[in-house]
Amino acid sequence: MEKVKVNGIEINYKITGKGTPVVLIHGHPFDHTMWQPQAVALSAFYQVITPDLRGYGKSSLPENSKTSFEDYATDVLKLLDNLAIDSFHLGGLSMGGQVIMEIYRQAPAKIKSLIFADTFASLDTPAVKKGRYDAATRFENEGMDAYAEEAIYKMLKPEHVTEMPGVAAFVINMMKDTNPAAAAIALRARAERIDYLADVLPQINIPTLIIVGRQDEFTPVVMAEELKASLKNCKLAIIEDAGHMPNLEHPDEFNAIVIDFLESISTGHHSL
Repeated sequence: MEKVKVNGIEINYKITGKGTPVVLIHGHPFDHTMWQPQAVALSAFYQVITPDLRGYGKSSLPENSKTSFEDYATDVLKLLDNLAIDSFHLGGLSMGGQVIMEIYRQAPAKIKSLIFADTFASLDTPAVKKGRYDAATRFENEGMDAYAEEAIYKMLKPEHVTEMPGVAAFVINMMKDTNPAAAAIALRARAERIDYLADVLPQINIPTLIIVGRQDEFTPVVMAEELKASLKNCKLAIIEDAGHMPNLEHPDEFNAIVIDFLESISTGHHSL
C-alpha cells in the first residue's frame, strides 16, 4: 500500500494488477479492503486502484475537520493526478456510489464507465437526513462497536450473518475499525450533498452498470430502478440472495457481471 498527500491530508491506496485503470470507491463505514475480492479478480485484466476515503482506513482527516461531500471526490481525483492517470473506469458502493457521481460531476471527460453498486442518487428524505445527523452524534459519543453489531444485519442479508460467518466477521471488524470522528464527518457531509438524481445523472452519457442485492434494505431494488430510469446507456443487474454488500456475499457473481460489463466496453459491444 502507498500514501500520497493531497488536499492537506494523506490518502492511503492500493494498486493491484496492470492495464486499463479501474478505480473502486468503498462505502461507509468501510475502507478499501471491502474490494479485496474484486481487486483479485479484476487484476487479471485491469489495474485496480482502491483508495481509502479521507478519515477512513489509513487515510487521514484535515486538521480543521472541515469537509464537504465534494472533498471526497476531489481527493480521489488529486490522487489519480498524482498517479498520472487521466482515464479510468469508476465504481462505488453505497456512499461510494454517491462519491463517484460527484467525481463524474467534477471530471466527466476522464471517466470511461460508471459502476453503481447498492446506491441511490436522490436527496435524503427529512427523516433520513435527521438520522444521519443523529448517527454522527452517536458515533462521536459511543464509538462504532454497538453500531457495527446492529448494522451487520442490514449490511448483509440477515441469514448470511450466520451462514457466512467469515464475511460477517470481516464486515463487523471493518466497521469497528473505522474512526468514529471520520464516520461522523462523512455522515454530516453526505446529509448536505446535492441532488445527483436531478443535477448529475441526466448529464451522464457513458456506459453505466447498476448492481444491487435483491434483499438490500439500505438501498432497495426500487432505488436501483430509479437510477436506471435516469441514465441513458445503462444495464441493471440484480444479484439474488444478497443484501447491501453483494460484492462480498456473492463475489464470483458480482465479479463476473463487472468483468462482462468492462469487456463489452473494450470490445465495443456495449449496447443496451
